[in-house]
Amino acid sequence: LVQAAGPALRGGLAGLKVLLLNVSRAVTHDVLISFSPTEGPRVLNTTEHGKAGKIQLPTEIFRSLSSWAVRVVVTVLNIQQLGMFKEVNQTGQVLDHTVVGITVGETSISGLQDPVQLTFTHRELPHAVTPQCVFWDPSRGVAGGWSSSGCATQPGDKGTVCSCDHLTFFTLLLNPALDRSTAQALMAVATAGCAVAVAFSIFTIAFCIFLRCRFRSEETLRINLGLHMNLVGSLLLLNLAFLLNSGLPSGTQPGTCKALGGLTHYCLLCCFTWMALEGCHLYLLFVKVLGTYIHHYLAKLCLVGWGFPALVVVVAGVIGSYGEYSIQTMDHQVIAHLCWITSKHLLVHYITNCGYFGLIFLFNMAVFGVVTQKSCCLKGTETMQRDRKAWKVALVAVGLFCLLGATWALAFLTHGTSSASMLYLFTILNSLQGIFIFIWLVVLYYPKTKETTGSLSHIIRHDKTTTASQD
Repeated sequence: LVQAAGPALRGGLAGLKVLLLNVSRAVTHDVLISFSPTEGPRVLNTTEHGKAGKIQLPTEIFRSLSSWAVRVVVTVLNIQQLGMFKEVNQTGQVLDHTVVGITVGETSISGLQDPVQLTFTHRELPHAVTPQCVFWDPSRGVAGGWSSSGCATQPGDKGTVCSCDHLTFFTLLLNPALDRSTAQALMAVATAGCAVAVAFSIFTIAFCIFLRCRFRSEETLRINLGLHMNLVGSLLLLNLAFLLNSGLPSGTQPGTCKALGGLTHYCLLCCFTWMALEGCHLYLLFVKVLGTYIHHYLAKLCLVGWGFPALVVVVAGVIGSYGEYSIQTMDHQVIAHLCWITSKHLLVHYITNCGYFGLIFLFNMAVFGVVTQKSCCLKGTETMQRDRKAWKVALVAVGLFCLLGATWALAFLTHGTSSASMLYLFTILNSLQGIFIFIWLVVLYYPKTKETTGSLSHIIRHDKTTTASQD
């Protein structure tokens, strides 16, 4: 049912290897073909497992044909030797300079329900490289280009599986998450933004202290400002740790680098934790309202906000998670050195940073929705109609943690081929958080601090009355 139409063409044209097959429409199993940059394509048995790349053609392709048998042509090209498939302004690198072409008969095949699978074998890729399955699209750009439409990428340690719903010329494109110029620009933007954020964080803390001293009798205001001070304090420490980290020369003493990596991780976790505590406080303030007095409330929040991250960092330090982390290009050139979680313990990063923040972000967004709904309901009451700015104050208060969560959430969008713009946006917004919070506090509490505080208290008192009457 599967028969070679002739010997594989390996000579003649340097960089080109071809396999010709005659495949019957009655074939009962997928057609397996192996390929490599040096050996070229050949037919595989169903039980054979090789270390070379593999092509799996589903039977769906042949059953839909009108003729009894069809010619299958598989070509393996070295585009560096042939000088083909060159995209203008291409940033990614073709794996082993190898492109695989597949044609079945003389018709164009697309929209397959059971996709064609190509397995490109490779060594473990650098962490700064993202593999992407692509095909050559002649209509893309001026002279054609690589496209990923209709192809799914499943990366692995020893190979990447490409599943595509059509037949054409395929390859695995290795896209750098960062190139040297982009990394240097991002470091410059982050350093400048953090330096400005440090100054504004100090201004914000001083402003909060001033308001807490001025309004000693407003307990709710004092607690709110206390939370904001701790959040800004964690951001201040995080910015200072980053400035120390970015200014550290390569070849730093291992002990110093481990300590700085742990400090940076601790400051980041403190920032996330205080963001979660802001959400918890807003839930208690605007949702629970009735009977939520907690003895030594702010002190207990400080115990959680500063203590829990310390516990996590101690555990991570005991297992040796911290040290020098290098950001590399595809050709293993080092772009930057950082004291952070080492490459051998990236699972610690995924759990304590990505997973932890993901839970906090989901919780804060849920609180945001509940508080927004409650504020809108209060807007329509007779009491709120006398003070139309009160519900806006609630939304502005919720906007603090919503802003922080939204900016950090951009980190989940900084992977893949279009990550450069997201990286710039993520770096700029998060390095300027100190400025954002300072402006937010000034607009909210000054110069009409008494009016604002009264509006917040007005919402709470009205909600207490409403809740009591319903009970």
